[in-house]
Amino acid sequence: MNKVCLIGRLTAKPELRYTGSNIATTRFTLAVNRSFTNAQGQREADFINMLAWRKTAELICNYFDKGSLIGIDGRIQTGSFDDKDGNKRYTTEVVVENVYFIESKGQSQGRSMGMESSASVSPYDYQNNVPTGMNVEEDPFADFGDSVSIDDDFLE
Repeated sequence: MNKVCLIGRLTAKPELRYTGSNIATTRFTLAVNRSFTNAQGQREADFINMLAWRKTAELICNYFDKGSLIGIDGRIQTGSFDDKDGNKRYTTEVVVENVYFIESKGQSQGRSMGMESSASVSPYDYQNNVPTGMNVEEDPFADFGDSVSIDDDFLE
């Protein structure tokens, strides 16, 4: 099985290009934080080459910018080529199959305008799979104000 799931930030604005047969494509790099810190207490990142095709490429180029937090799933693809000196070079990239919006447009724009505070975090707690700041013990509809009734014949 060849399956990759990543969440990271775009290192540059992705550019949409078209092949000779008019197929949309984009290549970009995703900075993915490691789950541990180094000896100095800093979190390092891996910079992973990505490739997307067709509608997926168009979506990425239209809705994401440099620094955008993005989720992807796809597959690893390897290849090789001979450089100008005749040396064999090897490549590894992730071919993007699905894209996920991880932060809101407002969060992304605020960060790009320098309005992100140091306390700002991703809107999602990936460990517990809940939005950050949400107490899962609380009733999210507690202050809704109105009662809701559903007739038993609703599904018929």
